[in-house]
Amino acid sequence: MTEYDDIKLTDQLIDASKQEDEASIRYFLETMAAEDIADVLEATPPKLRNIIWQFVDPDKQGDILGHTNDEVRSALLDQLETEQIVEIAEDLETDDIAVIAQSLPDEEKQTFLEALTEEDRTAVEMALSFPEDSAGGIMSTDFVAVRADITLDVVLRYLRKQSELPKSMVNLFVRDRDGRYMGTLKLNHILTKDGDTLVSELVEDTEPTVNALLSTKEVARMFEVHDLISAAVLDDKNQILGRITIDDVVDIIREEAEYTQMKSAGLDDEDDIFAPAPRTAKRRTFWLGINLLTASFAAFVISFFEATLDQIVALAIMMPMVASMGGVAGTQTSTVAIRALATGKLVSSNSRALLMKEGIVGLLNGVTWAVLTAIGAYIILQQIDLSLIFGAAMLINLVAAAIAGVLIPLILKRMDIDPALATGLMITTVTDSLGFFVFLGLATIVLI
Repeated sequence: MTEYDDIKLTDQLIDASKQEDEASIRYFLETMAAEDIADVLEATPPKLRNIIWQFVDPDKQGDILGHTNDEVRSALLDQLETEQIVEIAEDLETDDIAVIAQSLPDEEKQTFLEALTEEDRTAVEMALSFPEDSAGGIMSTDFVAVRADITLDVVLRYLRKQSELPKSMVNLFVRDRDGRYMGTLKLNHILTKDGDTLVSELVEDTEPTVNALLSTKEVARMFEVHDLISAAVLDDKNQILGRITIDDVVDIIREEAEYTQMKSAGLDDEDDIFAPAPRTAKRRTFWLGINLLTASFAAFVISFFEATLDQIVALAIMMPMVASMGGVAGTQTSTVAIRALATGKLVSSNSRALLMKEGIVGLLNGVTWAVLTAIGAYIILQQIDLSLIFGAAMLINLVAAAIAGVLIPLILKRMDIDPALATGLMITTVTDSLGFFVFLGLATIVLI
């Protein structure tokens, strides 16, 4: 289905909910995947969302809840009784059950956990004991492990006794008598090799494993580098706790992209876009206040050159151009740096090389645009001194913006502050304030 089809289907479903057309709503919900329904629910105002949710097949509700953001998930769970939530969770993997449990209020969460089977409750409680952004927090405990000292015939008989195998299972984990991880056994080996063959003869011990406390970012990077489909999650004693599969990693990558995009604007990627206006306004007030402070600083810089601006009005017209060009250049560089930090490609050992490279880029762009803008200013104003000042300020600000675009994310990272959260604001402050200071300072020295 194309993106256009998705948008059209979303529009039609929302229109049907407005008209409370039960037949159409049921039809659209039956033809849509759980992920698509989750997207529609996030894009729908609460009143219409509740109407749509009433007609969702209970067998799909668990998968849908796993793909919605925290705020929408909590709102949908509020409409269900604990018994209904338990029924929804019965067919889910433990990592998805843990996601639902995390979205419940504390009292309801405890009731929900107590209603689960002992096996599921133990697995979910273990997952909840790890941070949400760690491998242990997203792992599934649905895996099959066998000992190395048995034959493939024994393994095959064991698998046939299982009522259902874990989803996306491409291999089995192999452990020793003490339960320590030894490697993996491919499913196709079970089917193609002689039944008398010992598991120990076919163990592959080169597959990377994941420590339960490893961050989800590092997990995604490991899957990318090693082209993994699944990986075992181990504790510090090499005991198998669970597994992470490629579908979990795709969710991590998507959530990380949304997080970076929203945090760059001071927003939360888990917010409901149709949350009540007062709540949304309250959340955004902090960053508006921070922006006001930084803008005030830029205005404070300008105030030092009030006499210069009074004498040459053209400066006030040209001044925003210097700041704007620096802002764009800084944003370009910082985007590269933030992305490199997120993927582990920018570390302390190569940060100086990137700083030098971006400084040269800033210099080349600075020279280019300094010449072009100086010529343009001279054509319009017919003042050689003012044109040269304009070009010089443009050059200095573009170089400074490129350097700041690398340094600021690195400094924030070292201070354990998310670069995606504050870099944009700090880049704007640096380029605006420095642009104004350099331009008006040069004008004051040369012209006044």
